[in-house]
Amino acid sequence: MSAFSIQETVGEVVARQPALVRLFEAAHIDFCCGGKKTLAEVCQEKGLEPQAFLATLEEAAAASRGETVVDAAAMSLTELANHIEATHHAYLRDELPRLNMLTQRVASVHGGDDTRLRDLRETFLAMADEFTRHLMKEEQILFPMIRALEASNGPQSFHCGSIANPIRQMEVEHHDAGAALERMRTLTDEYTAPTWACNTYRAMLDSLANLERDTHIHVHKEDSVLYPRALKREAELAEGAHA
Repeated sequence: MSAFSIQETVGEVVARQPALVRLFEAAHIDFCCGGKKTLAEVCQEKGLEPQAFLATLEEAAAASRGETVVDAAAMSLTELANHIEATHHAYLRDELPRLNMLTQRVASVHGGDDTRLRDLRETFLAMADEFTRHLMKEEQILFPMIRALEASNGPQSFHCGSIANPIRQMEVEHHDAGAALERMRTLTDEYTAPTWACNTYRAMLDSLANLERDTHIHVHKEDSVLYPRALKREAELAEGAHA
């Protein structure tokens, strides 16, 4: 009997077995913004035979045992919020300025050879601006609310009402970031360098591919682990007040 069910969502599987991220990436299955889809749904979309895919998951899970992988599901709400800030938010604050320089230089020098590089530059700038405001909203508004819920013994009153409201907005912004990353992947032929690409061009593609991978893991930790547990905690505190 398989340890996985075809009715489990992709997000639930990755939350339980974080090392399986590589398998979903290789199959081009979205495990962050698309993490709410069931395995049955993604198999149908990708033309995969469900039982064969479950067997592949089993093999990958067995092979990954012993690997050191961050287990977001084992962290407390506060620990996970702190971890996301210290790793993924810090990564973005280091990498976005560097990619700003790389995309500007490549578009300026090679935009005449491939006009898609100018589109890539504009897509990156819009996404980076959105990311900057998104991080601020999480760090100054949503994450403090989540920490307060965990520390509280009773219902919390927030200026925005339920914590579901800012979470809903963050999920919309995650979806927008995912669409921007997908567009950049398309514009770069899946981060494939043309034969004439210089080293700066190749460094840009490598950095964009890493940005996509980190963002997928980052969004998975929030949409499939942190936010559902914060919503559950808020509901439990409300129920306790009415018991």
